[in-house]
Amino acid sequence: MSNDKKTIVCRCEDLFLEDIRELIEKGYSSVDEIKRVSRCGMGPCQGRTCRDIVLRELARAKGKDISELKMPTFRQPTKPIKLGLIDRGEKND
Repeated sequence: MSNDKKTIVCRCEDLFLEDIRELIEKGYSSVDEIKRVSRCGMGPCQGRTCRDIVLRELARAKGKDISELKMPTFRQPTKPIKLGLIDRGEKND
C-alpha cells in the first residue's frame, strides 16, 4: 500500500493524499475547485488542517511556489462559534 493511500489530508471529510492527487490529475486546478467536488475543507475545521496540504500539492503539480497560487474563498464564519453568543450579542474572544 502506498503512502498516498494512508496519508490523511482532510480528517473531517475522510480524504487521503491519493484522492487529492487524483483530482489534480483530472484537471482540478484550484483549492476552491477541489473543495467543491470533494468537500475538502468544508468540515468542522473549515480547512485549517487540509488547506495548506492541498495548496502544497497544487503548487507541486503546477511547478509553482505556493505564494503564486490563488488562496481559496473564505466564507463566514471561519471560526466555529456558539449560537448562544450570537443570540445574546456577546463578543467571541
